[in-house]
Amino acid sequence: MKRFVALSACICILIMGMNSCSKDEGTGGNSSIYGKVLVKDYNSTFTVLQEEYYGPDIDVYIVYGDDKSNSDRTRTSYDGTYKFKYLRPGNYQVFAYSKDSTLQTNALIAIIKNVEIEKKKQEVAVDDIVVFD
Repeated sequence: MKRFVALSACICILIMGMNSCSKDEGTGGNSSIYGKVLVKDYNSTFTVLQEEYYGPDIDVYIVYGDDKSNSDRTRTSYDGTYKFKYLRPGNYQVFAYSKDSTLQTNALIAIIKNVEIEKKKQEVAVDDIVVFD
């Protein structure tokens, strides 16, 4: 009976250890996601494009896996680039806020890019996030 209890305890510890080895999306890894934010500056009715440039100092957010809110934030550099480092493999959403070019709302809307990191030590480039100003 003592052997059975000891064996059961070892199996429980082994199962718990295996479950803790699978890591969810988020920080703690050695992969990264990077890209640029392109700003399209239109007139107030969004009929005339006045200027287009990679936006400096723009907030870019990331959502880890199935999180319900943003998990982290960074700001773009002088040339519109951003980078989220030290990520584990998994699914992510990267987004920045933009004016609504359809003029259906005055609220800012999220321009979202879905990104997957498939393996360790991977650098994933994201297509430009295009925001309207």
